[in-house]
Amino acid sequence: MLAGGGTAGHVEPALAVADALRAHDRRLRVTLMGTESGLEARLVPARGYPLVTVPKVPLPRSLSPALLSVPGRLAGALGQASAALRETRADVVVGFGGYVSVPAYLAARRAGIPIVVHEANPLPGIANRLGARFTPFVAVSYPNTPLRGARLTGIPLRPEILQLDRGEAARRAAALSYGLDPGRPTLLVFGGSQGARTINEATLGAAGALTAAGVQVLHATGPKNIDAARDELPRGLPSRYVLRPYLDHMASAYQAADLALCRSGAMTCAELAAIGLPAVYVPLPIGNGEQRRNALPVVEAGGGLLVDDAELSASWVARNVPPLLTAPEQLGKMTAAAAGSAFPSAAADIVSMIVEAEPTRRRGHGRHSAL
Repeated sequence: MLAGGGTAGHVEPALAVADALRAHDRRLRVTLMGTESGLEARLVPARGYPLVTVPKVPLPRSLSPALLSVPGRLAGALGQASAALRETRADVVVGFGGYVSVPAYLAARRAGIPIVVHEANPLPGIANRLGARFTPFVAVSYPNTPLRGARLTGIPLRPEILQLDRGEAARRAAALSYGLDPGRPTLLVFGGSQGARTINEATLGAAGALTAAGVQVLHATGPKNIDAARDELPRGLPSRYVLRPYLDHMASAYQAADLALCRSGAMTCAELAAIGLPAVYVPLPIGNGEQRRNALPVVEAGGGLLVDDAELSASWVARNVPPLLTAPEQLGKMTAAAAGSAFPSAAADIVSMIVEAEPTRRRGHGRHSAL
């Protein structure tokens, strides 16, 4: 049973481990636990895995009246999680954080089922801090993540990313599929599924300077921003500037690109490092600074640049991006540095932890042929 839901940072690593488990042993039955309203409700069935759902139980981060409702809601979610573990005859529970992991961890502990925890961020959330207290099998993605006894594995990625062909022929085909010129350097711009206003405005404002330098742009604005972006984009640019509301196939966008300008979510940083695509990272300026921490390892290795959201502007992009994209030697060094900070064996390493954890099942819990 793989438990994780709500955001791509929880769902995508779970699906990558599911794929790795299936590749490890076709006899294994892999089920995912999530919520009815998270991304998992769409992504998990599309990848061919069964999904069981439990109610969301958000844990307030401060003292408030909402705390009073947590015990009752958590008891209901725990009951449903326990039923799911019995029905699927789960031998190991693997948690990836988020709302659904807390009832999954508690249900597994009560049933004597071994637990494996994966934390994708430098600073663990409440769910994984709890889960890590119940098990010695804890995987983290950053060296200094404060979870006792954790093993550094990196973030598990789907095979499509790990096996992505970045050769010249593949790059040419991908560029042509977006209406780009294969002979020009390409900047890929995106800000998550909904786009990022700061990134959109800065890049559109620098469109003239970018294209005058011979750079072409593939820019995913987010569905709500596409009309405004089309109105703002100057006409008659000397190089191609392709606007899309959303990129349905990120792998081909990565193939077409020489440099990315993007947020620094954990999955984004892991994917770009895995394929060796250097980037200008613009951390989302909320929370506890986790997006900045996500990008630091690859930036410190020389595989990218880091610019604060408040500092990003059209003039910054115009000054800093064209010199990168028009200097092949420097870009090549950044590409090698980005690739050197990746963890391509993360999914396989977590599968090894699952195999190691399975025999530690508490006596009295029956042996089954499922994970």
